[in-house]
Parts: sequence; C-alpha cells; structure tokens
Amino acid sequence: MKQSIKTIVISEQQNTCELLKLYLQEFEKFSFLASVSDYSKAYSAIKELDKCFVIVDISNYQEQGLNFVSKIVSEFNNCKVITISDKPQVDIVIRAMRVGASDFLQLPLIKDEFFQVLNKHYLDMTGERPKKSKCRVITVYSNKGGVGKTSIATNLALELAKITKENVALIDLNFQLGDVTTFLDLKPSFNISYMLQNLDKINEDFLLSTMEKYKDTSLYVLADPPYFKQAEDFSSKDITNLFKILRDTFSYVVVDTSGGFDSKAINALENSDLIFFVTIVNLPALRNCQRCMELFDKLGIDKSKVQVLINRYMENDEISAEDVEEVLGKDIYWKIPNNYFTMMSAINKGVPVSSVNPDSNVALSYKNLALLVSESIYKQSFAKNLGKV
Repeated sequence: MKQSIKTIVISEQQNTCELLKLYLQEFEKFSFLASVSDYSKAYSAIKELDKCFVIVDISNYQEQGLNFVSKIVSEFNNCKVITISDKPQVDIVIRAMRVGASDFLQLPLIKDEFFQVLNKHYLDMTGERPKKSKCRVITVYSNKGGVGKTSIATNLALELAKITKENVALIDLNFQLGDVTTFLDLKPSFNISYMLQNLDKINEDFLLSTMEKYKDTSLYVLADPPYFKQAEDFSSKDITNLFKILRDTFSYVVVDTSGGFDSKAINALENSDLIFFVTIVNLPALRNCQRCMELFDKLGIDKSKVQVLINRYMENDEISAEDVEEVLGKDIYWKIPNNYFTMMSAINKGVPVSSVNPDSNVALSYKNLALLVSESIYKQSFAKNLGKV
C-alpha cells in the first residue's frame, strides 16, 4: 500500500482550506491532517511528524508567512513547503523561492496544476521519482545571421517536448539579440540573468517553477536578459555551472546561441552533445561554413558531434546536396524544406510552425527531425548500456 503523506494547510480563508481538503482527499496520496491560521500551532504539529507536506497561504500576511516558510525549511529536512497567494507578484514569487518554498501557486487554484505539483512532490518525498535518461544538450549554431537558427531551435525544442513527453529546456544564449521569446510570443517573468545571479540557490523545483512553461507542453524557456549590459556580468564558468544544473533537471536542453565566437557561444559548443551547424545553400554561406569548420578544429571541438543542417532547402537548387557534402567534406544530417509563406506566418504570429499548418512540409520536417534526434539518442544510450559503445 502506498504511503500517504500528512498535510497541513495554513490559511485564514475557510473556503481555501475546504477546497484544498477536497482536492487532497481526491488525490489520495496526501492525507489532510489539519488547517490552522496560527503559526505556532502549525509549528507544534509539524514538529511531531516524521514527514509532512505544508501549504502556506501568504495572501494576507506575506512577511509572517515567508518567515514561517524559512523557519520550517531550515529546521525540518523531511518537510516540503509550497506557498499559495491571490497576489502573485513577481517579487513575492522570487522571495518565496529564496526562503525555501518548493512551489508557488496562484489562487484560485487550478485543479490540474495543483495535482501536477502534488504528484511531483509525492515522487520526491517517497523516492519514487523515476530516474531521467541522461540529458542531451543540443546547440543550434551558425556563424552567419539570417539563416533561420532561432526558428530551428524553437521548433525543434517544442517537437522534442511533444514527442518525448519529457521536460525540455530551450535556452536563449544570444545575450545581445535573442529572439526566442518573440518567436513563441512569451513574456517571461525571469530570464537567464536572474538564473546566473542565483546559481547557488537553483534546484529542479526552482527551475521548473520559474522558467516559462510553453502552454500545456513540457517545454520550458529561459529567456535572454532584457539589457545588453547584463551580458557582461557573467563568466564562462557561470555558463558551465548553469549547464550542469540544467542537465540534472531536463532530458533535453536546446540552445540558441549568438552567431559569433564569443566566450558564451564557445562555452555552449563545448558543453553540447550535439551541434547543429545551420547553413543555407549559396556560395557565401557555404564558404562561411567551411571557415567555421576549420575554426571548430582549432578549438578542439569533437567533429563527430557537429552535424550539418540545411535550412530552406530546395530540391532543384543550382547547388545540389551532393555539392554541399563535397565542399564541406561532411554528410548532411537533415534538410528543412523552403516554405517561406508558412514560416513567415508562424514568425509574425509568434507561434510554432505546427500551429500554422501541421501538415505543411516544413512542420512535418521539424517533427521528423525531433523523432530522429530522440531515436538516435535513445539508441546511443541503449548501446552504451550493453557495452557496445
């Protein structure tokens, strides 16, 4: 029989307490122990329990509530705390996370969202959380602008999330001119600058709570900083540490970088398991591609993880795919077909291409690319487990 975790609700609102009691009874894995409005009584009850789940309503008395959360988290290792409030200002969310709350939910509660949080914490508290497959970092790169790098990163990340149903992170490392949030019409409360400033405080719960979740998918977006100057405040070591944290939380991390060879872009390339080098089929682009491949060699980047991806490909182009492979001395990994009107419609609307026309050749190409990536990673992992790699 599965263990039931005793739960204490701290709120002055009777309606909130009754609703939480009903939800907890329906979820079954948590048993409703008590609802109180007195912090000292709540503390005494928690002290008597070996393990408990605490829900703190900070709608009215924020300072008292946050101080109580901090005290509980610091004194009781087997106690998980989440905060709820009808005033979900960004600064309050940040403060709640900083003092140790594992999640922050807005009132009135959305039942499905609440159940997702309950399930996540139940798995954590009972040790039943399944082990994630080893994370793979995929960086989409080009040393030439205007080749569709950000479109590829956003659409690939979303398709990976839809296909695998696993948590996927989309990271905008273009600190100067990032466009990921524009392409997905997002206005996130947090960005990579905030994450890099608080690396010592970030854990899985924090990441999943603060990164911008894209609609009802398992895609989480980490936006570029809003101000240019913030890009100067972080070192390569900070970026490396961020990647380590992301690897512990996500099954896939898709990175959109700047087009240059600054320290952050190089750091992303070095931390990647797979690099999609994006080009289009014309002589200037291919010449740039050649030079970049030569620079990759000088930087010591493993050739086997660099794969050529052709964007806006046309079958009857003057330069054929075979010509490209001969010039670059490398096979083409994938070709995304040219479909100007569908792609521009998606970009102008701030939606993935599958939302504009899921049956278009370009939407199907992104889906099949994600399938290929996930399948090849699964096969590599499986082969390693058998000692074949």
